[in-house]
Amino acid sequence: MAKMIHSMIRVRDEQASLAFYETAFGLKVAERIAFETFTLVYLVNDEQKFELELTINHDRDRPYDLGDGYGHLAVSVDNIKAEHARFGRERLNPQPLKELAHDGRVIGQFFFVTDPDGYKIEVLQRGDPGRFL
Repeated sequence: MAKMIHSMIRVRDEQASLAFYETAFGLKVAERIAFETFTLVYLVNDEQKFELELTINHDRDRPYDLGDGYGHLAVSVDNIKAEHARFGRERLNPQPLKELAHDGRVIGQFFFVTDPDGYKIEVLQRGDPGRFL
């Protein structure tokens, strides 16, 4: 069976992205590979083996166009209210906390945050059992 191992996003400012992802999600550099025209940085934390790959193109001088196809990344947390408050204290500008329910069952509570390059990230606390979230 196939297993997801990483997702890649392109970023302009390596240091700003590293600071954001470490502050927001505890992600740290697992590996950094510098090529002549680009650098790959793989971020992980102790919660999972899935990696976020940052690609930094050395000659990029303008923001990336995220287009209308990108949706969001998602991370799961145990205490959404505490994380929302922490993101506020860290000045990460979390959007308002919301709840998603269907047929009387809370699927989850969540908020979104935006990284330095404009990528949306959903921070989610899973709801009632029965959903694979």
